[in-house]
Amino acid sequence: MKLKTILMATAAAGILSVPAVAQSDMSLAEAPCENCADSMTLVSWGGAYQTSQINAYSDPYSEVTGVDIVWDESSAEAVARLRAMNEAGNVTWDVVDVVAADAIRLCDEGLAMPVEHDELLADAPDGTPASEDFGDLIVSECFIPQIVYSTTFGYRTDVADWGDNTPSEICDIFDTETFPGQRSLEQRPIGNMEWALYCDGVAFEDIYDTLETEEGVQRALDKLGTIKDDVVWWTAGAETPQLLADGEVVIGSTYNGRLFSAIEEQDQPIAMLWDMQMFDLDGWIIPAGLPEDRLNRAKHFLKFATDTQRLADQAKWISYGPARASSAPLVGQHADLGIDMAPHMPTDPANSENTFLFNYEWWADNRDDLDARFQAWLAQ
Repeated sequence: MKLKTILMATAAAGILSVPAVAQSDMSLAEAPCENCADSMTLVSWGGAYQTSQINAYSDPYSEVTGVDIVWDESSAEAVARLRAMNEAGNVTWDVVDVVAADAIRLCDEGLAMPVEHDELLADAPDGTPASEDFGDLIVSECFIPQIVYSTTFGYRTDVADWGDNTPSEICDIFDTETFPGQRSLEQRPIGNMEWALYCDGVAFEDIYDTLETEEGVQRALDKLGTIKDDVVWWTAGAETPQLLADGEVVIGSTYNGRLFSAIEEQDQPIAMLWDMQMFDLDGWIIPAGLPEDRLNRAKHFLKFATDTQRLADQAKWISYGPARASSAPLVGQHADLGIDMAPHMPTDPANSENTFLFNYEWWADNRDDLDARFQAWLAQ
């Protein structure tokens, strides 16, 4: 999938700043749901992102349907947890929010259910079928796209040891002389390996070919090893904003929406480093093997939660671009702050001058092996 496709599908979410239209009616939630469970468990990532989902999706849905919704914050462990549930024959999750690469893995392993997007999901308001509205962001037959986001870096704006210097490019994270202090990085290889190779001189277009080799993997780990003693490793997206706010780290990676929350909602002395932000997709999967009543409820919820207005509504609370092209013109101001969301979107032109797009298929094929290699390296 080309980066241009992602930008074309979502650019308006970061460029247009027309006022959001009034929220559409609740007809999709009000539609009869035959043989549907009266409760459901949704799985996501916690923090500001999950709050945006609660505000845009689950609270309006529960208000109309009366369904009891329980949230689980285990999306980071979705693949391992669903594997274990499947082996035990006891799948307790109904709808799971995952990144694109994990959706591909779960689909390939038969742990996520394939869906007919045009049958399951609502058309755009002008009648455009869902499959066309989402376009190439449907990277798997099991994946229901939700948002485009990026993993990028935030940094403290008040570090005395930096003098007048300010991080301006991704490779500054490896420059501990100019920018001394603790860093935070995610405790997994995806993202870190690409940044490491890029900052070790590997061209964009050669990164995954390089990671195909043992020498390339070692080269990435060696580059990360130059700052390993200065790194605090995180597993949940909310950790880096808190570490930055507490002054425990001076620069760290996390999802752009988490940093937006810290900067704009919490007024922390933090700024964004957009250089070589890692574009990624996030969306829903339905676990395979659900009983009929729970499956019917999951489908009913997803038709509502992924319609044009609902995806636009989520952008009122967090700076992620909606995955539907038809949602983009409806994105406007933050629901509480009243600020224009355009400059805070990863797809805004000012933020996307030097970006990198994950190769989802490559990571789906190689994630388990590199995860094991990466964790062994961490333990050394």
